[in-house]
This record gives sequence, C-alpha cells and structure tokens, in this order.
Amino acid sequence: MSVEAAFAIPGAIEMRTGGYIYDRRVLELLNADGVRVQHVQLLASWPDPTPEAEADLARQLDALPTGMPVILDGLVLGAMDTALLAQQTRPVIAMLHHPLGLETGLSPARVEFLLAREKANLRHVAHVVVSSQHTREILIDQFEVPAEKLSIALPGFDRPASALLREKLEPPLILSVGIICQRKGHDVLLSALDRIKAQDWQAVIAGRVQDEGVYNALLAMRADLGLEARVTFAGELEADALSACYHQASIFALATRYEGYGMVLSEAQLHGLPVVSCAVGAVPQTVAGGGAILTAPDDPDAFAAALSKVLQDGTLRENMARDSRATSASLPCWQDTAAIMRAAIAAVM
Repeated sequence: MSVEAAFAIPGAIEMRTGGYIYDRRVLELLNADGVRVQHVQLLASWPDPTPEAEADLARQLDALPTGMPVILDGLVLGAMDTALLAQQTRPVIAMLHHPLGLETGLSPARVEFLLAREKANLRHVAHVVVSSQHTREILIDQFEVPAEKLSIALPGFDRPASALLREKLEPPLILSVGIICQRKGHDVLLSALDRIKAQDWQAVIAGRVQDEGVYNALLAMRADLGLEARVTFAGELEADALSACYHQASIFALATRYEGYGMVLSEAQLHGLPVVSCAVGAVPQTVAGGGAILTAPDDPDAFAAALSKVLQDGTLRENMARDSRATSASLPCWQDTAAIMRAAIAAVM
C-alpha cells in the first residue's frame, strides 16, 4: 500500500513526555488501521531550531511527493519560517498541544516572536488538530483560526491493569510527574512540601530533565530546605516503573503554571488518585469533578494547605479517589484519538 501522508516530528519519538507519547501512539495506530503515514524524523532542536535544523526541515519537506498531506508537530509548526510553510505544495495539518508562546520562562521578546510567528503560520495550514477544548478556544479567540479548520483529538489512555495493583507506601507517597522545566512548578511543590514538614509523607518527582538550569536550582532548593531524605528526583521512568509509582502513591501533585491538556493528571485519575494541581490552562477541564483540588498558580501556601488537607483526612482522600475513577471512566482510548486524525487527513486530501 502506498504512503498516504507524513508526520514530521522533531527528535526521538520514544521520549516519554505527553506530546511525544501522543504523536507516537497516533502514528502507530494510523498505520495499524491501514492509513500509511510516514514518520519524518526532524532534528531535535525545535522549537529553537539551529540553521541545520531549518535546512533539514526544508529538505525533508521538499522530498515528500507533491500533494501528500503532512502533519507538522506543534514544536515545528509554531517556530518554522513562514515563507517555507507558505510555499508548500501539499496540505499541512498542524498538531498543536498549546501555542509555543504560552510556555513559562520565556523572555518577553521571545513570547512576542513566537505568538506572532504561530499566528502567521496558522494562516497557511489546511487544518489544525488540537488536544483540548482549551487550546481550541485560544486558537479561535487569539490566533483567529476559523472554527471549521479545527478538530479536537483528546489524548487517549490505556486502562491500568488490575494485576499491577500494589499496596500504598507508608509514609504516604506524594507523586508528581512532569518534565523538569519552569512551567511544571516543581519549585512551588518543594516550597509547599517544606510547609508541611511536620506531617508524615514522602515524595517522588518523576520526569526527564529538559532544563539543566532549572534542575540544578531544584536540587539546591531541596538541599536548602532539608528535604533530600524525603523528596526523590527519579528522572524519566519506564512505563512499568511509572505505573508502580501511580499504584503506590496516595496523592498526585502537580503545581503546574500552564497545561494545554495535562495527560499525567488523567493518568493519575485513572489510577484512582486524588489530585492537587493548579487552576491554569486546560487543567480545570481535564480534572473536572470532585477528584481534584485546584489552587492558584505560584501559591505555595495554598498548595501546601491542599496537600495537608488530603493527607490528614482519610475520608476525603477516599471520596476524591472514587471521584477520580468516575471522571476517568469517560476518557477516550487511543483509537478514538487516531480516528480524529484519520478524518483530518481524509478531509484535506
């Protein structure tokens, strides 16, 4: 069967972050379902492309057959040269989790550049697939993308295997999962944990180091707060090890400053965990219901109070766990996600 479309993704698709898991599963399922989609692996520096990465993108796009639809991951679409996008002889589908200019920790000049570049680039795409209602609303309201050009393909989720059930750890485990970067708010979590040192708990922060400067600052902060014996930075965990952490945890905590969806929040609720997070971005939509307590971002006092409340009240914890399971029951499977992307490819063809 001939190739029908291409999916251009920067870096190693095996990385275990939400965006890469999303892209990988969609690519795998499209091919398994008979839609032949070629994986185009781009250089890894996007969304801050080196000259080599920009040349590589142009070369690989030019090598695709004229008229073949190409899905561009948002890390590329939002930062690439607008002229290159405008001259494409094929329909382009943008796959966006959230606009690049909404990333935390960028300079004002970088934010201005990325927001303008992404707005300009979105004018040259045939269709846009987003991973949340929140991102759809932003693209309509702030980026002037016509509603008819947008599809929502929520992330899919595999249901946890009951055979992997494990006893909860003692003292109670507070689990946080997210790449090590400023946006994930791990510094706020450490500050909050410092405020509840008198209570009995242990904590694991799992996630790939994206920003070495942020990671080193977190290690120094942990030492200054005297939390080295109680807070573990576990790095990027393989699927089985991460699943074990979810099963052994009593609370899931993510003091994030922004999420375009927040797949780990749904993963936590699938495992029946009470969630403590922040009312930012798509988080209120993602964990709607009684299974979560959401605070304002960058407020360690409020975050500490929420953690303390869940730790101390066993009945509340059980009720939140039940509500988390109820909320997660309606989550889509990956086949649902791939079906929406398949429809988008068919539409632009």
